[in-house]
Amino acid sequence: MGKLRLKFITIAYIAIAFTFITQSTQAYYSTVGKATNVVTSGDIQFVVHETTDQGTEFPKEGVYIIPGDIVSKKVSVENICTHPFYLRVKIVYGVDSQELSAEDCFKLNIDETNWKYHEGWYYYTGIVEPYQTTPDVFSKVEIVGSKVDNSYLGKTLELSIIAHAVQSEHNPIEGTDTFTAFGWPEEVQDEADD
Repeated sequence: MGKLRLKFITIAYIAIAFTFITQSTQAYYSTVGKATNVVTSGDIQFVVHETTDQGTEFPKEGVYIIPGDIVSKKVSVENICTHPFYLRVKIVYGVDSQELSAEDCFKLNIDETNWKYHEGWYYYTGIVEPYQTTPDVFSKVEIVGSKVDNSYLGKTLELSIIAHAVQSEHNPIEGTDTFTAFGWPEEVQDEADD
């Protein structure tokens, strides 16, 4: 069987909510920034790491695969600032053909202990403390051979990671956790298309 090209893309977004108290009035500000792997907004910064089992950086140009392959790809997020934050990631699938679907082509070994799925997102169950790196969201990608037939030959399968972070300090709701945190950005339809 011929080879396919598998491309992984990371898109990271950050939203921060700052609390300003002036005469018993609270105002919350959110901003969205975008970069490749490193995201900065105000004092919140993180890096999305994509590595292999050997600890090397995952190739930016992607890898060539055949159906049934299992690709080593570890995705984690590092807080590179002095402020803690909540974190969520979304996995978006694509293929360079509108007639073909990519989502069923991938099987991921999601870490369901540290990452909980809710309404399209995987939420990190704790707070990402300063200079901490999260456990891997997943570490392997299996190309499901029964789903990838000859119609995929020569196509590029894409697996995009979208990451959002929101400050955990001064988040306005008592008992806030990653699921109820204030300040998550509105989803933009073309986030994964950028």
